Amino acid sequence: MDASLDTWDHFYAPLISLWMNRFYVYMGLAFGVSLCICVQVVSKKLGDRSTGKSSLQKASPAPAAPVANGSASHQKKEVHVSGVKIFYASQTGTAKGFAATLAEAVAALGLPVAVINLKEYDPDDHLGEEVTSNNICVFLVATYTDGRPPDSAEWFCKWLEEAANDFRFGKTYLKGMRYAVFGLGNSLYESDYNKVGKNIDRWLWMLSAKRVMTCGEGDGNVVKSRHGSLEADFAAWQAHFLSRLQELSRGSCGQKKACRPHRRGSCDKGKCKRKKKEGKAPEEGQEFETTSEEESGADEGKSHSSVMDVEDLGKLMGSMKQAKKEREQQDMQLEKKGASEKREMITPALREALSKQGYQLIGSHSGVKLCRWTKSMLRGRGGCYKHTFYGIESHRCMETTPSLACANKCVFCWRHHTNPVGTEWRWKMDQPDMILEQAVENHRNMIRQFKGVPGVKASRFEEGLQVKHCALSLVGEPIMYPEINRFLKLLHQHRISSFLVTNAQFPMEIRNLEPVTQLYVSVDASTKESLKKIDRPLFKDFWQRFLDCLRALAAKQQRTVYRLTLVKAWNVEELQAYAELVSLGEPDFIEVKGVTYCGESSASNLTMANVPWHEEVIHFVEELVDLLPNYEIACEHEHSNCLLIAHTKFKIDGEWWTWIDYDRFQELFQEYETSEGSKTFSAKDYMAKTPHWAVFGAGERGFDPKDTRFQRKNKSKDISGC
Repeated sequence: MDASLDTWDHFYAPLISLWMNRFYVYMGLAFGVSLCICVQVVSKKLGDRSTGKSSLQKASPAPAAPVANGSASHQKKEVHVSGVKIFYASQTGTAKGFAATLAEAVAALGLPVAVINLKEYDPDDHLGEEVTSNNICVFLVATYTDGRPPDSAEWFCKWLEEAANDFRFGKTYLKGMRYAVFGLGNSLYESDYNKVGKNIDRWLWMLSAKRVMTCGEGDGNVVKSRHGSLEADFAAWQAHFLSRLQELSRGSCGQKKACRPHRRGSCDKGKCKRKKKEGKAPEEGQEFETTSEEESGADEGKSHSSVMDVEDLGKLMGSMKQAKKEREQQDMQLEKKGASEKREMITPALREALSKQGYQLIGSHSGVKLCRWTKSMLRGRGGCYKHTFYGIESHRCMETTPSLACANKCVFCWRHHTNPVGTEWRWKMDQPDMILEQAVENHRNMIRQFKGVPGVKASRFEEGLQVKHCALSLVGEPIMYPEINRFLKLLHQHRISSFLVTNAQFPMEIRNLEPVTQLYVSVDASTKESLKKIDRPLFKDFWQRFLDCLRALAAKQQRTVYRLTLVKAWNVEELQAYAELVSLGEPDFIEVKGVTYCGESSASNLTMANVPWHEEVIHFVEELVDLLPNYEIACEHEHSNCLLIAHTKFKIDGEWWTWIDYDRFQELFQEYETSEGSKTFSAKDYMAKTPHWAVFGAGERGFDPKDTRFQRKNKSKDISGC
């Protein structure tokens, strides 16, 4: 026991002393750790400096002694570009066409090239290989609805975004990969313009891939496109890319990595100045890496070091601001120039595409085309639903438009979105008299081609040469044309009736519209969400515009029509909402038609499964009528999968009067014109009795018994329409 106490007494005093002076112990430990860290930092910097000097010596070697057979120089020669891989993602096929064009141009340079659909590419397995492949990867990608990528690129974009934001991949995952991106978009969709291309470019950069050049932006809006069209934008970008590619292949364009500048702009050895004269060729073997200043128009002959002092940063920011100011001034000059020298709506590429579809183009923004029902009635095979519902003579109807542009990109567009889009008129404008004159002449020329065709009735052929009706529903938005009222007056002066269709996005134009024989508004959906999904409008306030158009329609005195297009599984479940829209616009008639399938289109995912059967359309109409007071089913045209709901004011003594007295309308319009608009008239002033065969429930089901119905062989489902 005494021994243990002696031992404790021996340690007790030092421990108490250590505890009393513990703060000095802590300070000593802290000083020691700090000293250790400082030594390590200094050692690392000295090591980096020696490495930089050695790399500088390698970059600028002394003249070597002659080699006997010259084989050493061949051994040191490097392959700077081993090939080009072109990845594309397209919804309509445009990017695919650009990829093929670019591949031909690259192959002409003697470089290996591969064209790859992103739908068939697994980035998880193969993208990392591009780090060491020495390839240049080119991405041609389109931006689709709401800034989404095309279907073929959804997985690639999802994977790349996750990789760029996933710490497990690391920020240098793609270091060594070289790439360029060209986006296909339309600046009318301002918030989503080329969003996919910009995102891919940013995500690759976040993973340390090197840009060969900044992201190119192709603009389908010919008004704001830098080069006049999407195709011209790509051609300009391709020329720039090919020039870069040649420089890369020679290894003669890039930035030096070996020189590390100090505060005064000199290198470690004091022999290199940051500000170099233009035209000095970089040394062979340098790696190429572009900067945003270089790609945005800065002097391409100047190279910037990878490390920059704060005082130099201020100069650089000043030059960038100056460049931005110059670009803004150039844009303002272009806009001013555009105000006096507006571009044509129809570009050469668009003209070629529409001509292939059978359009006869007029001037710079109009067109005419022969409807298949015109051909059908010439041969005595029946007319369209307008013949059944309103009594037009289909073989004397001219289908045209004074504006090929539209403010929507509907999923069921039967022109497959080849026409331009816009929210306002910003193109060159042709005069209405010229448009009408050429439209009639082109229409007659197309009718003349049927002379001598088997089955064409001689009497109808002669009548067909005299245009009596004009359906302004060919394509686009006719009401966008600034001189639409003058055009309508010219039609009526030539005793041609007018059937004008609008997509309900221009309420002011509807209010200012002169009397029309019959005014249509397309009501493709009854809720904001479904309208956006189906019509894909350009206007951000599309829903308010849509409602304002319906209210403007209610104020019209002449015949008005809602045009409902049923898309199965998309908009057939909204009966109550449709009923509310009817009460808002109070139309005279409601046409309900099953969507017409116009063949497969990469611009839309519409299929035959979305086409309702005629019985399904009838069922929808019957349920809708039950919700509408003062409306009943009036007519049917089975061949077009279409029914007509009419206001009961057109049912007199139990008989329907949905047809039009066209001669009486022309008389009323002339009186209106003579009185300068003071003598108005209403829809009931020029109505005519509907024949029994056109009424809903008749055995003919809307087919004129004067004609002979023609059925195609092996046709299981009727997908016809007008």
